[in-house]
Amino acid sequence: MTITRTPGNPGRSQIVEYNGMVMCVGTAPDTSQGMKGQTQQVLAKIDEYLATAGTDKSKLLNAMIYITDMDKWEEMQEAWMEWVDPDNCPTRACVQAVLANDFLVEIVATAGK
Repeated sequence: MTITRTPGNPGRSQIVEYNGMVMCVGTAPDTSQGMKGQTQQVLAKIDEYLATAGTDKSKLLNAMIYITDMDKWEEMQEAWMEWVDPDNCPTRACVQAVLANDFLVEIVATAGK
């Protein structure tokens, strides 16, 4: 059993790989943007993390999306639909949450290799 971790901020990893699966989480580096802009940034981070691990969004298995305001769900959804591979959509849930550091959205993703 080999677990590979790509260091992130203190106390957490950017990427964890185990048994052919890749787990990562993305937040927006520029929190001055609105829900759609932050979601686009998060999805770009996920693309970056998946590429680092040798995979891509066509192999996404699951995504858990946390947003601060359900009234902004459509803005998040618009960015998601522009990004997701329509032929390989993962399972997905979206829940409202209180997030740190002015983040409007945070996405946890799991992909295969």
